[in-house]
Amino acid sequence: MKNIFDRKITSKFLYTVLVAFSVASCSSPKSADESIPASETDGNEQRGQLASWQDEPRDRIMDWVTSATTEGNSGFIPIADRIAVFDNDGTLWSEQPIYFQLAFAIDEVKRMAPEHPEWKKNASIKALIEGDMDKFLSGGQNALVEALAITHSGMSVEEFDSHVKAWMNTATHPKSGKHYNEMIYQPMLELLDYLRANDFKTFIVSGGGIDFMRAWTEEAYGIPPYQVVGSQLGLSYVDSLAMPELIKTPELYFNDDKAGKPVGIYRHIGKRPVFAGGNSDGDYQMLQYTSTGEGSRFGLIVHHTDSVREVAYDRDSHIGQLNKGLDDAAKYNWLVVDMQKDWKVVYPFEMGNP
Repeated sequence: MKNIFDRKITSKFLYTVLVAFSVASCSSPKSADESIPASETDGNEQRGQLASWQDEPRDRIMDWVTSATTEGNSGFIPIADRIAVFDNDGTLWSEQPIYFQLAFAIDEVKRMAPEHPEWKKNASIKALIEGDMDKFLSGGQNALVEALAITHSGMSVEEFDSHVKAWMNTATHPKSGKHYNEMIYQPMLELLDYLRANDFKTFIVSGGGIDFMRAWTEEAYGIPPYQVVGSQLGLSYVDSLAMPELIKTPELYFNDDKAGKPVGIYRHIGKRPVFAGGNSDGDYQMLQYTSTGEGSRFGLIVHHTDSVREVAYDRDSHIGQLNKGLDDAAKYNWLVVDMQKDWKVVYPFEMGNP
């Protein structure tokens, strides 16, 4: 198979994913008003919208939003400039034990295998089909490239979208047993709703695949496909006899990670955000770009400290490493959200538990 990732940027991108792979050996969420028991609110209707947050981080967010939306205030931000951007993996939903898009690729190889007996001639793909992960990983980057190529290209964008949606409705997380689109963070859902209620436009800016995310983000987060920025493979316009189509091709077109995120923001949104949320050093430049603009700004980092309800990891993690972000949070006045201390619940499906 042709080496589909020839650029230097691609090797870095794939290495990150491969390391994440090696260490692992949709129903629509309810809104905050529907999900939070009345007893959880503090009697203030507006602040009840962030009812899954503890007082200190909730008040800091809401005080900033109040300032940003009050005309005549020094921190006032016109509606047209109220742009809020969020990473996805580890910020809006979980990313452990492996990136969920990688789990999709693995399941897709197995699903598609009966239609492609020729794949068994490829030792790495054959190992993946048979569940021999050690042998598959021994193929290194080339093995991963092939797995991603055969599951993310060679089909129309509509076909890919339907495959992702079908997977979301059937595949389950290995730890929780929940569908992957249920592994979203209740406090962040509330934050998205709260910002939108105050005339902010919310965007996803993620290193994940843009087409993979666009298939489900509107149902999960209320963020439509045209407000999703992500990494992109190639596309080819095919003027067939039946209907012109866009066909996904395997070369990497854009890597929306680290320094690529501000580039993606400018290309897709055209304005510097005033609010940014992330969870790892892959989001550092996006947070920095947002925080160093003129006027009132807000940066937020989700710090994974809860080993019971979720997974505790930061500086030494192979997935979602948070090192530089922790060191520079005070410098840029970023709110570091301690998941264990600052969130009353993590997932929407916890809402029925005491």
